[in-house]
Amino acid sequence: MTPAGRDQLQHPRFARQYLRIAAETDRRGGADHRERLLAGLSGQVLEVGAGQGRNFGHYPDAVGEVVAVEPDDTLRAAAEHTAATAPVPVTVLPGEAAELPVEDGEFDAAVVSLVLCSVTDVPAALAEIARVLRPGGELRFYEHVRSPRPWLGLLEDAITPLWRRAAGGCRPNRDTEAALRAAGYTVTRIERFEFAPSSLAPRVRHIVGTAVRP
Repeated sequence: MTPAGRDQLQHPRFARQYLRIAAETDRRGGADHRERLLAGLSGQVLEVGAGQGRNFGHYPDAVGEVVAVEPDDTLRAAAEHTAATAPVPVTVLPGEAAELPVEDGEFDAAVVSLVLCSVTDVPAALAEIARVLRPGGELRFYEHVRSPRPWLGLLEDAITPLWRRAAGGCRPNRDTEAALRAAGYTVTRIERFEFAPSSLAPRVRHIVGTAVRP
């Protein structure tokens, strides 16, 4: 990746805010969502867009190692600190979803957690994740997505250009379930629910589930 490309992935102001927002989100129920996201995982796991490492404490003992990839310097530094006290071995690496710094077929499972809303090219990211999964490997996902309510979905469409600039590239109108299916993944489990990540935010549609690589 070129230096200019790396610079485009840096959002230090938003990252500092997100350190606080993510903690509040977990207190409001996000931690339970993470438990459901990661339950039953084992073997070698790749976490894409690990942020500050809020998932690290929820990995089950059967996981042998987590390789956590995070492009933002601020969040990656926080993740390295979190990794030091994680219950399973965690290695934190710089990198982004469309150019993962790992070998083909290296992992039993991959995890994306509030990540696919902000990647530039979702099909490229999903193809790259498929590349690094072993045959039959799982993709675990926890994402906020476009509302199925017509009026709210249209509102999310309308605010996306401004929200994207203010929130580190986040797009509130992504249809991640459709993107997974279009990329050839088989969705084997999915929960759909409304959740407000902070006291100042409205309840928006989230999904947690499992998909098998194409």
